Amino acid sequence: MKYKRILLKLSGEALMGNKQFGIDNERLAQYAVQIKEISEMGVEVAVVIGGGNIFRGIQAEEGGMDRVHGDYMGMLATVINSMALQSALEKAGVETRLQSAIKMEQICEPFIRRKAVRHLEKNRVVIFGAGTGNPYFTTDTAATLRAIEIEADVVLKGTRVDGIYTADPEKDKTATKYDTITFSEVYDKGLEVMDMTAFTLCNENKLPIIIFDMNKIGNLKKIMEGHQVGTLVEF
Repeated sequence: MKYKRILLKLSGEALMGNKQFGIDNERLAQYAVQIKEISEMGVEVAVVIGGGNIFRGIQAEEGGMDRVHGDYMGMLATVINSMALQSALEKAGVETRLQSAIKMEQICEPFIRRKAVRHLEKNRVVIFGAGTGNPYFTTDTAATLRAIEIEADVVLKGTRVDGIYTADPEKDKTATKYDTITFSEVYDKGLEVMDMTAFTLCNENKLPIIIFDMNKIGNLKKIMEGHQVGTLVEF
């Protein structure tokens, strides 16, 4: 097993499946099965999920809403997604804990680092909701911050593309994929991997990132087994 403890970052948009909005239960169940598979291998799994399928703070600002207000609404959207994933995991038979950066005692625990680590050690999947609890920070940054706090071995960013390319593969058919790339090369080439604050945090804390296609069933398990999947950003 390549990694003992991971932080899996999922996008809210990915939960939509083929829908235009909201949550696709079939996609959710697929994710739950894949997470269960690696949890049963003994991998300690923490998850951060975005809220873009429900609400995005930046879009609200473009519509004239106060940015801080919009960002807090976005954080609440991530909690809705986190609850949905928790439900899907528990339905699949995986013991799960949801911790939120914003206190919501009726539905989840507050984020407490030591408690989160203890849950992971007991092989419970821990989902971190509500981002960092602060406006102006993305869920990419929340994922990186939590990964550093729990001393994860790697950040796995599950997206709809299968890695980092020389250009946008959806726009440029000649774009080629990197199997591995260094943090310095990403900076030099101006490639978009994740939010720059999150990316810099990973770099400064020597935390590798793997960008991969979460929608291809089996990819998550292959990464844990040490296979080359997606793009590894290393030092």
